[in-house]
Formats: sequence, structure tokens, C-alpha cells
Amino acid sequence: MVRFLCSLWLFMIIFLSSQAQDQWVDKEKSLWHNNRWQGKWISCPNVPQRDYGVFHFRKDFVLPDKPKTYKIHVSADNRYRLFVNGKAVVSGPARGDLHHWYFETVDIASYLQPGKNVVAALVWNMGVYAPIAQISAQTGFVIQGESAHEMAVNTDNSYKVFQSKAYTPCSTDNMERLNAYMVIGPGDDVDASRYIWGWQELDFDDTAWSQAQVVADAVPQGVGTDNIWTLEPRNIPLLEEKPQRLSEIRWVTGMDRKAFSGFLTGATSVTVPANSRVSLLIDQSVNTVAYPELSTSGGKGSSVKLSYAEALFDQNLRKGNRNEVEGKKLIGNYDVFRPDGHAHRLFRPLWLRTYRFIQMDVETGDEPLTLHDFLGYYTTYPFEMNAQFKSNDKRMDDIWDVSWRTARLCAGETYFDCPYYEQLQYSGDTRIQALISLYISGDDRLMRRSLLDFHYSRVPEGMIQGRYPSSRLQIIPTYSLWWISMIHDYWMHRQDDLFIQQFLQGIAGALDWYGQHLDQENGMLGPIPWWPFVDYTPQFSSGLPKGATEGNSSILTLHYAYTLKQAADLFAYFGEPEQAARYRKEADRLNKVTYQHCFDRARGVMADTPEKQVYSQHASILAVLSGSIPEAERYAVIKNVLEDESLIPVTFYFRFYLTRALLESSLGDRYYDKLDAWRKMLDLGLTTFSETPEPTRSDCHAWSASPSYDFLATICGIRPSSPGFKSVLIDPNLGALKEVEASMPHPAGEISVKFKRKGRHGISGTVTLPENLQGNFQWNGKQQILLGGKNTIEMLDGL
Repeated sequence: MVRFLCSLWLFMIIFLSSQAQDQWVDKEKSLWHNNRWQGKWISCPNVPQRDYGVFHFRKDFVLPDKPKTYKIHVSADNRYRLFVNGKAVVSGPARGDLHHWYFETVDIASYLQPGKNVVAALVWNMGVYAPIAQISAQTGFVIQGESAHEMAVNTDNSYKVFQSKAYTPCSTDNMERLNAYMVIGPGDDVDASRYIWGWQELDFDDTAWSQAQVVADAVPQGVGTDNIWTLEPRNIPLLEEKPQRLSEIRWVTGMDRKAFSGFLTGATSVTVPANSRVSLLIDQSVNTVAYPELSTSGGKGSSVKLSYAEALFDQNLRKGNRNEVEGKKLIGNYDVFRPDGHAHRLFRPLWLRTYRFIQMDVETGDEPLTLHDFLGYYTTYPFEMNAQFKSNDKRMDDIWDVSWRTARLCAGETYFDCPYYEQLQYSGDTRIQALISLYISGDDRLMRRSLLDFHYSRVPEGMIQGRYPSSRLQIIPTYSLWWISMIHDYWMHRQDDLFIQQFLQGIAGALDWYGQHLDQENGMLGPIPWWPFVDYTPQFSSGLPKGATEGNSSILTLHYAYTLKQAADLFAYFGEPEQAARYRKEADRLNKVTYQHCFDRARGVMADTPEKQVYSQHASILAVLSGSIPEAERYAVIKNVLEDESLIPVTFYFRFYLTRALLESSLGDRYYDKLDAWRKMLDLGLTTFSETPEPTRSDCHAWSASPSYDFLATICGIRPSSPGFKSVLIDPNLGALKEVEASMPHPAGEISVKFKRKGRHGISGTVTLPENLQGNFQWNGKQQILLGGKNTIEMLDGL
């Protein structure tokens, strides 16, 4: 009865709360939610609707005067780039799934004029070449004006459409050439002689174009019974896009390098003679994500191949020091542009490219080709750095900067695991990324979006998909548990109950799935199907520890117990005490039985299975985090984990959890010493942090950006001590550092700290909190109450 009443109470809160109370939903959603749009989904007639294709749409319309506002909603499948009177306005849509297909809302009034106007869109469908992150139904494009006078641009069969014959997919063999999993979609081979130049301009003659075909009604969420795309407003901001100049030309063949002086700055043009082959290697100096743009004139019959790479390879296909180019070659995805001989042609790929290095290979025919300019347009989610960290170790500045660059390049319309190879959102990676976002920027919108994405991805068995959005099903059972941890993280950092409570059913479903896979004989988890990935350490085959697929893995069992405790916190908070008690009881049972079967007292660590033949750092880390190791033993166990070199080591990904275990074992001061792996990456010339230790596939991988979070949460010790970050614990772990100074955003303002070592064990400094925030300062077993405003810290040796 108590559970029923609590559930009823929650339901009434949701029912009685207006949509304005939910900050996630656009306040204008009610304007369209209950009405079928008048704008229709349109496409190109007489083409295979699910095949590769690039299309131009446009419509002329007349306005009596320049409007003050002119809001429209726009979307497409797969993607679009919208122009108004020849000016690029917006790109999208933010990737989702067919049940949650996003549209952008944009005010185009500043682009309009009295009299004739034109709205035009480049729409493309990558078909079988589409990135795995791209879900699709068929080619489609839709615009809906917000009000009656704005509906002149609604899509219907009054639009004209032309299928471009200029585009051909290329670089479709990346996986074979790079011998790596690479699923970001194709490159673009663009023939300028077949391109319809000026198609987006106001004075373009489209009389020869076809009439667009209506393919479906535009259906908002909750409306309709025969939908293709179910529309929702975009729930994240538009991506940042700004010019980014390339840094340096490292070598040139086929021409004098001096001819390219000033080219990368846009100051001078370069003319490549007829019947020539010229190559140049361009170094951005740091890894980046951008839309490259190349401007040319002349050169009919020529080709320009642009190849992109994070790093170069030597003869043994090893990367080595990333700054070195001598004796190395570029292997990577590429685009091709084929000029038509006319002046000032502009090439820009349909989708963003990731690169530090670009190799430009120019081959001319009977005409010389002039290269006017070449630059990138940097594009990522618009996170801002609202935190800072400084210390007496200046090398930490480099780790801080490179960590943040890594995190930024791994955030677009979703979080990316890596921008070069996959651009897929995995919950294991995303948990770490989301904490970085909260601490460095304070922006929680992409975290909220990712929690919803995984919520939408659930399969009938109760698990979430390991990555989502994704056109291919992939179940990573451990990632369902990390999703629950993400929800717990969000609950601890943000007061947002109505948003969080919607996930309780999904949490219960995933945990019930695990409960069905227990080994009844010894009480641990039995064989786990699908891909129970843990870490990419070489001793784990495909990331799987001993016992994962055979059964009785201490790592998987303890991970389950760890998550049960987090779920218990959530269910207790949301009025489900019986469910919470059941989860805690099961977690305690799993911890106890795993400790009995797998803890090796002689070695002082947890074995990976009851046979005690394989030992990894992972098992003891999760034993500490789950509470399987008694509190009095944790210090000794984690000390053994750090010092026993025979244990299978964690990689960059799972070092995040090693750090959590250090904090749980009063060994947080050891974190600073464990940054050598990041220092080594800097020594190798990496400008973003890699997926794994050398040899590595990806040079930019989000889970390796964890120092951005841990410099604040571990070294400075700033962590929430109650849900919603309503109180704070400041528990610094300086290690060998003598001085640190940092600040970070908090929902109520800014938290700033400044600490200095005093003697061997003392500390002094200040902690400044938002006025309404309170907490505790903790140092070597001593505590001090913290109040809003500036607090002075003075804890000296022996006091």
C-alpha cells in the first residue's frame, strides 16, 4: 500500500505540473503538440527513397515588408543545410531516432527582405554509406512556419527539387585501409562541372526543376497513427561554428615550398601549373573537428584530394611521436574535389572532418589551378570553459588544456566516444564525459539529452543499447549499469526530480535482467550474454575479463552490486523504500558471497574468479566501490593494487574508477602520482588524449579526458555531499603539489578554492561558496564546517 501511495503521489505531481515546469521541454511546444503540422514531408520524385542521394530544394515567396520575426521549424532525413536568400542559416537535425526525430527552430527574419525571397536547402541521404550513428527512414525534408504569416514557407508540392549528380561517395574502404573499426560515413567526391552553382541564390532560375513529392504528414510527438518520423523540438543548442586557420605546411612536393608562403593565412593564392602533380602536408598543430573549405579558380580537368588524419604512420604502421613527419605517411579518410575551370569555386564536405594533419594532393590537366584559400570551420557542442585550475606544477596546465580539448572534440549533437573513427555515444564513455561537462562548463543539457537517448534505446529484455543513437543493435550489459550510474550522478549534481523519476522503470528493468542471470549454485553472476565489456586492457580478450561469458566473474558481480546500491539511493529518494531495501539486501549478499569466493588473503586482493588463477586491478577496484571489501581493509587492498605489478592493469578508461577507489580508501593523494600516463601522451606529441596506451587506434577518446574532472573533484576535492549538490564536501588530495587554485560552476553560483601546503601535513587557504551553499572541509581526518561566502582554512601540523 505504501508503494502504491508513493507511486500515486509521483503520478499526481507529474499530472498537475504544467509543461512550463519542465525546463527540458520548449515552452512553445504546446503551440504544435496537439496539432498536425500543415507543412508536409517532401522528397524528390522518381528516386529510390532509401538510397544515397544529394538534393537541392527551394521555394520563392513574397513579403510585403521586412518582418521583425519569422520563426520556422525545419528538419530532414538524413540531414540538411538551410539557406535564406543565399545565406547559410542553420544545419541539422540533431540526431535522434524515428520516434524522437528532432527539428530546429530558427528566426530567419534578419535574412529576409521586402518583395521576393527564397528559402533553399541542401538535403542528403547517405543510404547504405550512412554513419552508424545515423538512424533513417528515407529521404525527406520539412519546414513549418510558426504562425499563419510564417507558413508561406511550409513544405508541400509547391517546392522545387533537383537531384545533384555532382556527389559520389568515396573513402568507403576506411576500415580496410586503416585496419580499424571506422563507421563515420563516406567522403565526398564532388564534380564541379555537374554541380548546380548558385542554386540557393535569389535570382536562380529553377523552372527546369521537378515539383517536390509529398511523402508524409509532419507529425508531432503524441499525434497520428501512421507515422514515419515523430517530431520533437531540438533539446540542445546549435553547434558552434567558427573559422579556424590551419597552422603550418610541413612539406611540399612538386613545387617550391616558398610558393605557398601566405597561403594558409589567406593572404596569397597559389597557382599550380598545368599537367602537374603537387602534394603538401598541412599541420593544424592540434587535433580538431571542422568543416574544411577550399576556394579555387580555373583548373578544368584537375582534382584535389584532401586526406585527413589524427596522426601519421611509419613503415611499421606505428604512430610514434605525433609531431614527427619525416619518413611517415598519411592514411585516412578523404574527399575529392574536381574543379570545372570557373572562378571562385568553393568545396565544403557535407559532414565535419576530424584531423590534425591534412594532405592535399593536386593533379592538374591542361589548365593551371589557382588555390585561393584553405581553412576549417571548427564545430562542436558550444560548451564554455567556466572552470579554472592552476598549481605549482606547470605541466598540469598542459594536461588540463589537452583534457578539455579532448572532451570538446568528443561532443557534438551527442557525446562521441571518438570523433575520427566512430562518433557514437556509448554510456560507458558518456558517464565520464557528462561529469566533465558539469564541472568545467556547468552546462547539463547534453547530459540530459544523453540520458534520454539511452532511455529511448531500451530493448524488450530491459537493457539499454550500449550506444545510441545507432542504426545497428549493440548490447553491452555493463553499459546498462553505467547508465544507471549516470542517472545517479545527475541526481547528485542537479535538483531535477521530475526529469529523473522517469528513468526508474528503466533502472528496474536493467537490474531485473541481471537478477535473472545469477548462478544459483554459488550466488554470483553466471554467464553474461551479448558483449559484457569491461576494459580494453590487452589481457582481456575483446575487453572481456575471465568469467564474463563463462560465469562467476567477480568484476561483473561486483559491478552489479555497486549499481544496486546507487539504484537503492534513487528508489529510496523517490518514495520506493521497499524496492530500495530489496536492492541493498541483494547488493550486500552479492558483496558477501563474492568476497568469500574470490578474496585472496595471501595476496590481499580480489581474484577475478573463485578459481583464483587470474587477478586484475579491476576486481579489487570494484570490490572497494561496491563495499565488498570491509572499510578497515580498503587502504591495504588498494595499496596492493597500486604496487602489485602482476595484476592485470587498468587502461585510461578504467583509471577513472581506480581514482574513485583511491578516494574510498583514503589514498586520494596517490592520484597525482598516477598522472604519468597522461604525461607520456604529452611527451609523444598528442594534442588530445588517446583511447588506450600505445599502440592505439584513436588519438582522441573521451574517456581519457577524465583529468578535467579529477583535477577539481579529486585534487581539489570538490564533490556534492547531498542530492542536487545542495551541500558540498571539500576533501583535497594534493599529493606532491604545494599549491592549487581552482574554481568551478555550481547551480547556485561558483565554488572557488585556494590551498597551500603548510609543513609536512598542514594546509592553509580559502574556500568560497555561493551564499546559500554550505558543506564541510576535510583534511587528514579533521573537519571544518563551511558556510556561504569566503571561508578561511588553517590546519597546521599537529593541530
